[in-house]
Amino acid sequence: MSWNEPGGGNNKPRDPWGGGDQGPPDLDEVLKKFQERMGGLFGGRSGGSGSTGGGVSAAMLGVIVIVGLLVWGAMGFYQVDEQERAVVLRFGKYHETVRPGLQWNPPLIDTVIKVNTTKVRAASFREIMLTQDENIVEVSLSVQYVIDDPTLFVLEVRDPENSLQHAAQSALRHVVGGSSMDRVLTEGRAQIAVDVQQRLQEYINMYQTGILISKVNVDESKPPSQVQAAFDDVIKAREDEERVKNEAQAYANGIVPEARGAAQRQIEEASAYKEQVIANAEGEADRFNKLLAEYRKAPDVTRERLYLEAVQGVFSNTSKVMVDVEGGNNMMYLPLDKLAGGAAAARGSAGGLSVDSSNIRELTDAVTEQIRRDAAASNSRRGGR
Repeated sequence: MSWNEPGGGNNKPRDPWGGGDQGPPDLDEVLKKFQERMGGLFGGRSGGSGSTGGGVSAAMLGVIVIVGLLVWGAMGFYQVDEQERAVVLRFGKYHETVRPGLQWNPPLIDTVIKVNTTKVRAASFREIMLTQDENIVEVSLSVQYVIDDPTLFVLEVRDPENSLQHAAQSALRHVVGGSSMDRVLTEGRAQIAVDVQQRLQEYINMYQTGILISKVNVDESKPPSQVQAAFDDVIKAREDEERVKNEAQAYANGIVPEARGAAQRQIEEASAYKEQVIANAEGEADRFNKLLAEYRKAPDVTRERLYLEAVQGVFSNTSKVMVDVEGGNNMMYLPLDKLAGGAAAARGSAGGLSVDSSNIRELTDAVTEQIRRDAAASNSRRGGR
């Protein structure tokens, strides 16, 4: 039955508050009844206090409730930095991933986990393992990584960083186990780091850790300390080999161009000599042809001229002349070197008279002519007797 239906006295509407003919109930009375009911629920007294005390307690309770609500609401505000992402769990179940900015989530209901997605983290470890050629090496590895997916990083794996370390060790052992000792210790370290990074990222993606590998470095690779001395000797021998190769290459780089230059010079000299010989032969042939033409015109004169030129050529290379005078019994010897020396001394005393091959030739002709005259006079005297 509705409260405004008739049923009361004098056909008046029924009061749902049980007040009969009185008006609306007082607020203090309502709060008092609420307090008594709450006290009954929590074992307190249902009455016994005055109306004034009940009113004060109800007001304080209202203030406490309002303040509690304000504090509860204020606890839900939080700030997500630019380099962070926040994973929100509602009653322990994934709800959302929050981006940077001022955010609010109901406290005690939602759990907010902030994850820095730009910070570069590092993990390093050292392992002793066996290579493909059954040698033991000690490798120190460092891994740099960032959190690419905060949801996977927080929820999918219990300890993702520990999983990362185990996966890195596994990848390193796989790569080093398929390489030789020389490759691990010398020039193959960079390629080993690249192979380890690729394999490690595959493992991490398979585990769904939300981690992105940014760099893998092989910090150090060396043999065990027990064989370090022998290995140092091997390295020294290898360095000596490289040094000798470099020296040989430097010597080859210096000697080969020099030999090529000398060969080119000899080729040029041979070509020049060839051209010279050909030119001289052609010149001699041309001169012979011209002499032949002159000889055909005047054989005696040409023959005499050729003879004199030949004798002149012979005498020009010696300092002594033997003269056979026709009609005489003695052969005259002319020391041209001494004559030239005496002529040079006379030139020095006479004030610079020059003596050359033409002067010597004139002197020789004069002496020869004088000898012929003396021989002719001697013959004439013998005939007169």
